[in-house]
Amino acid sequence: MPLTDGTHAELTNFRPEMPAPQDFDAFWDQTLTEARTLGGVVKTDRVTEQHLLRTVEVDDVRFPGWNGEPVAAWLLRPRDAEGPLPVVVTYIGYTGGRGLPTDHLFWSAAGYAQLVVDSRGQGHDTPDQDAGGGPQWAKGFMTRGIDSPENYYYRRLITDCVRAVDAVGELPGLDPERVIVAGGSQGGGLTIAVAGLTEVAAALPDVPFLCHFRRAAEVCGEGPYVELAEYLRWHSRHGVEPAFATLSYFDGVHFAQRATAPALFSVGLMDPICPPSTVYAAFNHYAGEDRTMTVWPFADHGGGHGSNSVAQLAWLRDRGLVPTT
Repeated sequence: MPLTDGTHAELTNFRPEMPAPQDFDAFWDQTLTEARTLGGVVKTDRVTEQHLLRTVEVDDVRFPGWNGEPVAAWLLRPRDAEGPLPVVVTYIGYTGGRGLPTDHLFWSAAGYAQLVVDSRGQGHDTPDQDAGGGPQWAKGFMTRGIDSPENYYYRRLITDCVRAVDAVGELPGLDPERVIVAGGSQGGGLTIAVAGLTEVAAALPDVPFLCHFRRAAEVCGEGPYVELAEYLRWHSRHGVEPAFATLSYFDGVHFAQRATAPALFSVGLMDPICPPSTVYAAFNHYAGEDRTMTVWPFADHGGGHGSNSVAQLAWLRDRGLVPTT
């Protein structure tokens, strides 16, 4: 994707007027209250024989998410580390799951604990038991249950992600006052949502998805937003505005307007999947005063790849969010 989504100067000033639904806060307060009321026990099992890692301890975690249903996660910690450790709660990109513990060694190598959250219905270990009713969705998850905010798929997934932060306080060796939420693409959008819905110490949304749905549906030629455009093509007579009305309850711009934790965003200015204008729409509405954008001028959806992780470590160090040595 060439630099056709606006110049960098235009993007840094891109702050579209996007009022949230009047009952946005009430909707999410009720959703999370119901999930927390259902309760459930956080369970851990030490992983030993399957992954012979010498410097990392791994636990298989199940915590209660949407509707009290168990959500799978990996908890990785440096072996024999003295806690409580700052913990990076990590959310996964579109159609991915928690994978294997060996996929997630970066943060433990830097001395942090990491809770890697499976994505319901996308990973292999957390089924989406309520697939949602209403009209048939297009391909993946973007339009599943789009007939109403109550049925929409991301209501369930975002609830799981908030409940992951809730679960930190019940896991051994972690510091619930130093929870860092992080993720790329879909994981970046979920990071913004969680930062807007609960208290965290910092947020690291990398090339975030799920921001400014209407803009993305209008300009994207590849990636998950195309599912939305295809759905609207077939429901154009009566479904366009109702669909965007549902999506407004899940837009990263509205969560960003409520998020106050220090945040380090990243953007690829040649990203064809999450257009930079949609990333800047969330960034420029972010309520926290300590917000920084790492810009990768010629990057596609891969952003800065490993270089971005180095930037995140330095940024956290500058804010004192580092493991005690």
